[in-house]
Amino acid sequence: MRPEFIRNMHKVFKFGGASVKDSEAVINMAQIIREHFVKDEVLVVVVSAMGKTTNALEEILYKCIDGFDYKNDLEYLKNFHINIIRGLQSANEQTIIDELEDFILQLEKSLESIKSESSISESEKYDRIVPFGELISTRILSNFFGDQNINNSWLDARKFVKTTNDFREGIIKWDKSEQNILTLKDQAGLYLTQGFIGSTEDGRMSTLGREGSDFTAAIFGNILNAESITIWKDVPGILNADPKLFKDTSQFQNLSYAEASEMTYYGASVIHPKTIKPLANKNIPLIVKSFIKTDQDGTVISKEAARKLLPVTILKRNQALISFKVKDFTFINEEQIGLVFHALNENLIKINVMQNSAISLTIAIDNRRDKIAALIKSLEHAFDIEKIENLSLITIVNHEQKSISRIIDYYNVILEQRTLKTCQYIISGAVFEN
Repeated sequence: MRPEFIRNMHKVFKFGGASVKDSEAVINMAQIIREHFVKDEVLVVVVSAMGKTTNALEEILYKCIDGFDYKNDLEYLKNFHINIIRGLQSANEQTIIDELEDFILQLEKSLESIKSESSISESEKYDRIVPFGELISTRILSNFFGDQNINNSWLDARKFVKTTNDFREGIIKWDKSEQNILTLKDQAGLYLTQGFIGSTEDGRMSTLGREGSDFTAAIFGNILNAESITIWKDVPGILNADPKLFKDTSQFQNLSYAEASEMTYYGASVIHPKTIKPLANKNIPLIVKSFIKTDQDGTVISKEAARKLLPVTILKRNQALISFKVKDFTFINEEQIGLVFHALNENLIKINVMQNSAISLTIAIDNRRDKIAALIKSLEHAFDIEKIENLSLITIVNHEQKSISRIIDYYNVILEQRTLKTCQYIISGAVFEN
């Protein structure tokens, strides 16, 4: 595509895995782009891996690390993408399949290499493998768009988004990223790139945190001073609870940056937690819309506060509850609590819930096996440590009795915290619709 010099609008769209989960979804996405792309503007389209590809790659990685056979999983992943390609009925079908097979070959080589490299961390191994989902999805889309006369340029996010060496939680190097992304500012066209991934200054692949594609969109939007960012979802906008789990949900027409930030802090999955700040800093509105019902307005996040405060119920799965108990039955003191906090900081672990008693400190954190193993190893000399896995965290912001009752009446609550505005519950067992 030959770029044209402009000084006009810049927009960023982000499409998640559900919006490209099969060939029908990909065709729908292409139609949305066709309807919204204006020829003389810059439109950056950030795309996630297709469907549940990231989960599949994580499973393959851990099988590889633990010494189990993953060949069938890899073959299944390849066939999943081939079925999507064939469903698109593209004139370039074989070219797209050939490119997919080349990526799968690169993935196999990367998996083989990490078997023999004991010196690198599990987090760096993760970042060598999991980004293949985004690379594959965007190459399929770029080729298909070209076949549909939707001219586009494929961008390798690793060349534009630069991070520190904090693998799986890469911290953005804004000066380097800005220098790269600003090269797009006056180049009209449609740019297709990957969410969630970047690279370190020495060229190693890195990721921005699970579900970090929203953050990628915010990075491009901030640096390009975008008119707006639009996140396309399978829901009509931001709701006050997950409609798959709770009945009688209500949609926000608008939210302030502060209100949205609070929701993401507690784990609202509709937006990645790091997304809001880069946009609020430049007063760039964030629009959450449905890729199914594209004519609906969705939810707008800006400086304007919500017209009505609703109780918001947020679910975070895959939690671990870890208790640090003093060994000599004395009361836990500030020095011992400081040891725990120092270890959490060293391992870049965020506390979701914290509670202390006379002799122990208990925290709920995301159940990341590599981080938890490192945390326990660094503190087992000072504490008796107990761990409970396979838990979920439910947070209710702006709670009322009805919203509280539907949690405590239905679930096995093993830890509860309540303030005037917020309730949090650690629960065991399956989470189901109620």
